[in-house]
Amino acid sequence: MKKNTIYPEWDAPYFTGIATMKIYCFPWCKGQPKLENTIQFKSRAEAEQKGYRPCKNCCSGLPHGSWEDNKQEVTLFVPKEFSFAENLKYLSNAPNECLFHIKDKRVYKAIPIEQETPVVEISADYENVMTIRFLGGTTPSRKWVRAAIARYVRDWFDLDTDLVPFYDLAKTDILLQKAVDEFHGLRNVGIPDLFEAICWGIIGQQINLTFAYTLKRRLVENFGRHVECKGERYWIFPSPHNIAALTVEDLAVLRMTVKKCEYLIGVAQLMVEGKLTKERLLDAGDYKKAEKMLTKIRGIGPWTANYVLMRCLRIPSAFPIDDVGLHNAIKYLRGMENKPTKEEILQLSATWTNWESYATFYLWRSLY
Repeated sequence: MKKNTIYPEWDAPYFTGIATMKIYCFPWCKGQPKLENTIQFKSRAEAEQKGYRPCKNCCSGLPHGSWEDNKQEVTLFVPKEFSFAENLKYLSNAPNECLFHIKDKRVYKAIPIEQETPVVEISADYENVMTIRFLGGTTPSRKWVRAAIARYVRDWFDLDTDLVPFYDLAKTDILLQKAVDEFHGLRNVGIPDLFEAICWGIIGQQINLTFAYTLKRRLVENFGRHVECKGERYWIFPSPHNIAALTVEDLAVLRMTVKKCEYLIGVAQLMVEGKLTKERLLDAGDYKKAEKMLTKIRGIGPWTANYVLMRCLRIPSAFPIDDVGLHNAIKYLRGMENKPTKEEILQLSATWTNWESYATFYLWRSLY
C-alpha cells in the first residue's frame, strides 16, 4: 500500500518519533527528547500507521518546502501534473452539494480542525501554485492549525501522488488514452474524513447519484453543524459522536432505508469506540487485508470498501470492479452492446497494477 510521493527531495530522510507523546518530528525539530524515548521512522506514512501524530512545532505533517505560511493565507506548491481548472470542473458536477461552494473559479469550504473551524477560499491564479485564503476573521492564530488546513487541502486534491507513471501507462491503454488527454491534471479528488467517506459509500448504495446527494444533504443539515461567514452558511459533516448516540427512529427524517440507518449508526459506534480508524486500516499493510477489515463491518460490501480505500485511504490498487459506472464507461468507450463481464474487465485492466483506483476515477469522469 506504499504511495509514491512527488518531490521526495522536499521530505526528510527520516522522521523522529517521540514515544512518550506519540508525535513524529522532522530531524531538525527544535524539541530535544531523551534518546531512549525516540524511535526512527523511514517515512511520514510509517509514523502515522503506527498512530503517531505530526509535531505541532515543526509541522511535520507536510512535506518540507511544499507550502508557505503567510498567516492570512497559505501557499501550496503543486506538481506540474495538476490542473485546478479540471478539478474545479469535476467538483462543479456534484448535484446539490452541501459541504462546499464554488463561485468565480474558487472553492469555499469550512474545515474543522479540533476546536477551530476556519472558512477558506481556495484558488489557483498562478501556475503550479494554489492559494488558501482564510475568510471573515477565521484565520487560525497557531501555525500548526494552518498547517493542518494545508494538509487537508493537499489530501483533498491528492497532491502527494506522482501521476507521471500513470500517464505513461495510459498512453498505450485503449480505455485510458482519451480520458487522460481530455482531463489531464485531474486528481482523484478525495474525502479525507473516514466517517464521511464510509457514510457516503453507504448512502450511495444502489441508488442514483442525484438521490444520493439529496440524502447526504438531509443528513448534514439535520445532524451536522454550520458556521456563518460573510453572509454564507457553511455546513460541516456530522461527527461519529453525533450519529453514534442516535436511533433508527431519529434518522427517520432522512427518509432512508432502515438498514442504511442501522449501518450508519453501527459505523459511528465503531469509530467512537476506536475500533475503526484510518491508522488501523493503513496498518493492515496490505490492500486485501484492509478490504477484509472493512467488509467485516455490517453494511460494507466489496464495492463500498474499495470506494473508501480509493477515495479516503488513497490506496492505489483499490478497485471497485463491480461498479456500475465503471461498467458503463467501459461499454461506452469500447462501443459494446452489453456491459463487460468481470473476466473482460480483468483482462482490460491487466496493465493497471497499482493504478486501478486512478484508472477507475478517470473512467468515471469520462461519463460525468
